[in-house]
Amino acid sequence: MSKRWACPKCGCTHYEVDEITSTGAGLTKFFNIQNRKYTAVTCRDCSYTEFYKGETSTLGNVLDFFGN
Repeated sequence: MSKRWACPKCGCTHYEVDEITSTGAGLTKFFNIQNRKYTAVTCRDCSYTEFYKGETSTLGNVLDFFGN
């Protein structure tokens, strides 16, 4: 992600970055395996948020499965 992110809604260049994981469909949802990963960039002024798809690791998915 570029360090020069600017909010497309208000033009502000101040933002917060968070990581979000979620389940897919089918068995991953049934077993609550968090196999989807996203980065959320939120504008500090107007709270506009954009999501960028990331990659999850196989080890992380296995540990998540046994952690539930």
